[in-house]
Amino acid sequence: MLPGIVGLLAMAMTEAVVIRPVLNMYSVPGEDGSVVSQAIYASNVSILEEREGWVRIQTGDEYSGWVPAVGVRRGKYAQSGRVAMVRSLAAHLYREPNVTRHAPVLTVPYETRLEVVAEPEAEDRRWLEVRLPDDRAAWVQRGDLSFDARALDVPEMIALAKRFLGLPYTWGGTSSFGYDCSGYTQMLCRRMGRLLPRDARPQAEWSGLTAVKKDELRPGDLLYFGAERAKISHTGVYIGNGEFIHATAHGEPVIQISRLDEPHWRDLLVACGRLK
Repeated sequence: MLPGIVGLLAMAMTEAVVIRPVLNMYSVPGEDGSVVSQAIYASNVSILEEREGWVRIQTGDEYSGWVPAVGVRRGKYAQSGRVAMVRSLAAHLYREPNVTRHAPVLTVPYETRLEVVAEPEAEDRRWLEVRLPDDRAAWVQRGDLSFDARALDVPEMIALAKRFLGLPYTWGGTSSFGYDCSGYTQMLCRRMGRLLPRDARPQAEWSGLTAVKKDELRPGDLLYFGAERAKISHTGVYIGNGEFIHATAHGEPVIQISRLDEPHWRDLLVACGRLK
């Protein structure tokens, strides 16, 4: 595509922010289409196209899909000021700094970014006030948030990965409410400061990986499975001692630890990569 056309398309894009805890992205403008990915609460996206109550959005990893128009709000969110990330597997947001008076107004997944507007110094220091994408105020417990944006090292990433054990496998999932295999691997690498492609096969072909042999695997290496190299359909992260962690629908459909010498996985392993 010509550079001038690219520039015009970029100018035509409308900025928006997701206002659902987890927003399914579909292959076509309708819920009868297949889910291709998800966008999580408060994430900024671009609107590429609109059609009868649906919009096609592009997420920060340059993945696109159709979502209900009511699932996004025009404009950007948390572009300045003090921004924290949800570090718990999920966090409740409340209308006031109290867990017993009212039910949560919203529950958001891990990695949700929230704009902090007040940090009380007195007895309520456990609470932080945040501004939501729709400009409402809400309160969240400080222990659910992190202001530390540093990249994790491999041991820290593996420790993080194990926090998600037992969470459900969800096709197209990119949140702690349910990941698919590549969404889970992408998230773990993102926490290391590396932005992988969304799907397993493009991940395996990504220029940010160096190919390694199976007998040279080290913890943190990425594993790719399929009937053959051209048909990669699954991914996981090697954690050492012949084990890897992954989100899978095989057997028990949860995030789990499996062994590379299990016949099912041994016969499907077609590529291994190490982050450069």
